[in-house]
Amino acid sequence: MGKRTIVPFGPQHPALPEPIHLDLELEDEKVIRAVPSIGYVHRGLEKLVEQNDYQIMCYVMERVCGICSFGHSWGYAAAVEGLMDIEVPERAEHLRTIFHELSRIHSHLLWLGLLADAMGFESLFMHCWRLRESILDIFEKSTGGRVILSFTKIGGQFKDIPKESLAEIVIILENMRKELLVVTNVFLDDTSVKNRMCGVGKLSKEDIMKLGAIGPTARGSGVNNDARCLDLGKYKELGFKPILETDGDCYARCKVRVREIFQSIDIIIKDVENIPEGPVNIPVKGMPPMGDFIARIEQPRGEAFYYVKGNGTKYLDRARVRTPTNANIPILVKVLQGCYLNDVTMMVMTIDPCISCTER
Repeated sequence: MGKRTIVPFGPQHPALPEPIHLDLELEDEKVIRAVPSIGYVHRGLEKLVEQNDYQIMCYVMERVCGICSFGHSWGYAAAVEGLMDIEVPERAEHLRTIFHELSRIHSHLLWLGLLADAMGFESLFMHCWRLRESILDIFEKSTGGRVILSFTKIGGQFKDIPKESLAEIVIILENMRKELLVVTNVFLDDTSVKNRMCGVGKLSKEDIMKLGAIGPTARGSGVNNDARCLDLGKYKELGFKPILETDGDCYARCKVRVREIFQSIDIIIKDVENIPEGPVNIPVKGMPPMGDFIARIEQPRGEAFYYVKGNGTKYLDRARVRTPTNANIPILVKVLQGCYLNDVTMMVMTIDPCISCTER
């Protein structure tokens, strides 16, 4: 056995978009063990349920994470609506599906840019974020917000999106598709990118199943646990099928996200074609009853659980979020064991831990 040293990785690191901290136990250049430390940006958001009524908590929940903000507001609203037995209008469900897929595109493009930056591919980083700006412009024009949208409420959406605006969104996405093909093909075909990712950080299907990994991390190893196959939203009506790869390495996880961008564009276009007329919200009266309810939603990084517990007053007893990174940290620790130090960045980036979501 060679001499072992402990090298801190994060919370500040040029390749890290968020402050995750790992203590890497090294033997020469090989990682023997990785010990994560979480809690660096803990904000106590779940505790605020005791101070804010259940409707105002919708604003708080979407601030769990800026990248996944719309999904957090939808997941929380769906849990409260289930607890109160509220049936959301059809048009609102379609709008939620459209905006959630727009959020997925924006998140995946942000991630692709950060991946390029971690490789030192600055021009590719700029192109990915330039394309992402088109999605943020859609958010701003539709809701007034670019990151925190405040578009969802208990019982539906705050306002309708006119059919002209929906048609404009389709045109923007169709025009983006051509540029996306050029940019994403660099991630899939460039030799230097492949050298950094192919065969690196392999995770078997058995590892994923044993440690309970979710999202693109799991789907890159051939495990289908996409929550969009469930009843929330209009995915079943739109013929949704999850995207799977089987190689289980960093390249496979990147490929899943790239293909999901184009899939999200197709889902949005099809949803706009099929969206019905009608109201986008209903009046909500009364208080959440005694009892609890769980909603499940597929965030860009994987399945998230939203648990609410009512007590008959306007203040919930509990509002709990189990975010995707909670489930993916064990698999991150697993994949780092035995790797070389220069590959740590790629493995962390392709698992894509969202620390703001995790440390609520």
